[in-house]
Amino acid sequence: MVREINTQEITREVSHLCREANELLGEDVLQCFRQAREAETSPVGREILDQLLENARIAREERVPMCQDTGLAVIFLEIGQDVHLVGGDVKEAVNEGVRQGYGEGFLRKSSCHPFTRANTGDNTPAVIYLDLVPGDRVKIMVVPKGGGSENMSRIHMLPPSAGLAGVKEKVVETVREAGPNPCPPTIIGVGIGGTFEQAALQAKKALLRPLGSPNPDPELDLLEKDLLTAINKLGIGPQGLGGRTTSLGVHIRLLPCHIASLPVAVNVQCHASRHKEVII
Repeated sequence: MVREINTQEITREVSHLCREANELLGEDVLQCFRQAREAETSPVGREILDQLLENARIAREERVPMCQDTGLAVIFLEIGQDVHLVGGDVKEAVNEGVRQGYGEGFLRKSSCHPFTRANTGDNTPAVIYLDLVPGDRVKIMVVPKGGGSENMSRIHMLPPSAGLAGVKEKVVETVREAGPNPCPPTIIGVGIGGTFEQAALQAKKALLRPLGSPNPDPELDLLEKDLLTAINKLGIGPQGLGGRTTSLGVHIRLLPCHIASLPVAVNVQCHASRHKEVII
């Protein structure tokens, strides 16, 4: 049975989620901060983790952004195949929600022309991904993505002969070369396989999984743990000032790929791992 949903509801929810994502850091991230603080051997590293916890508390209680870089608005929409959207264009509804949320929340507008650097003024157009799924609901995920960590992200088109060892090398290499630039401790999203663009999208989607949760694939779960250990042995530490907490987690998504290819995308996320979702 077809269910009607007015796109005005999507606008309203996107507006709310833009503010909430920037002001309320998820409990999964906060718990990882606490665990990292207990395990950190560097006094400076522990102090930084304490400051991150305090920063998150102030943002939550005073309802202000946890970081001045409130990001480009990345929106994932899962639309049930039994939903009939009425009231206007769904992408314009999302963009209007971003306009309202970033305006009313006094969030920094970071979207600009690549060459002139002229700001669009309202943080639109949003980066929108639409997926058609079974059911009669709409799931909205708002992911503000900061520029510092995004700049450190990489995609590597490896030859198949590189194998698992080559994948590991490129993931660790990406974090090593990023150093302090993405505001560690980071979360590392990895997309393996697919095509050039699929690998990058899978790496970004990997960041949506709750921090600290196991990968449903036991082999990938083991690989995530191995990579996290190797990354934290780099000694970059919180904010790049040394320590054992360079990253809080590694999340991997995998797809089949062409017999001649081995794409590996690494999407770096700063410590402000912001994402909120709602289901209509």
